[in-house]
Amino acid sequence: MNEGQSALGKWLIITGAVLIIAGIGVLLMNKFSWPAKLPGDIVIRRKNFTLYFPVVTSIVLSLLVTLIFYLVNKFRQ
Repeated sequence: MNEGQSALGKWLIITGAVLIIAGIGVLLMNKFSWPAKLPGDIVIRRKNFTLYFPVVTSIVLSLLVTLIFYLVNKFRQ
């Protein structure tokens, strides 16, 4: 096995692990109210529709994903 195949294998394993963790997170979101309705999220309710724009939730999730990628990159080297 050459170096390219080895790198591809590692990448596939890491991607699979991230997808499994994301799937577990999605399943657990039904049991907990987080990350929904944080202070700062915009909710507009009218007679016929409701608009939910998760500003703060998006920022928190972005910071969390950035931290995960930073740690993966740091320990990979």
